[in-house]
Amino acid sequence: MQQTRISIGQRILHWLRRTPVQTLILCPLAVLAFELVLHRGAPTVVPWGAPLLLWGYLQYRLVGSYRLPLAGGSPGMDVPPERIIAAGPYRYTRNPMYLGHLIFMLGLAITFWSWFAVIVLAARALWFHRRVLHDEARLEQIFGAEYLTYCTHVKRWIPGLW
Repeated sequence: MQQTRISIGQRILHWLRRTPVQTLILCPLAVLAFELVLHRGAPTVVPWGAPLLLWGYLQYRLVGSYRLPLAGGSPGMDVPPERIIAAGPYRYTRNPMYLGHLIFMLGLAITFWSWFAVIVLAARALWFHRRVLHDEARLEQIFGAEYLTYCTHVKRWIPGLW
């Protein structure tokens, strides 16, 4: 019986550590809770932020569905991809899934017109950037010159800029 509880607890912790769970569930819940408390149950809601929420979510989901069958590996970087994809969204940015997370977070900040959400967005952006640097080092080790050539042609984050 005790072993089952540990197993369930470990599964819950593993689930909570997943990036999509943090971005798409935990961050919105934290922002909503903060805004409810701050505004005494009546947070500001700006509907024109909702399209960014939808865009970010769909970008994350659709690019993930595109990448996995073509590159192999696992949905995250637990199991690295077996090949580099330089087509589809990956011809514009090396990290379209992570960018989807950040677009979602921007939509969250705008939807709730929340300075707290802006702080969370900035923290998540820094976290994602560090993660990208780590992922890139792994991919360079795996694919070598092929990955470095891809990096010279495709920007890390924003097509044509950065």
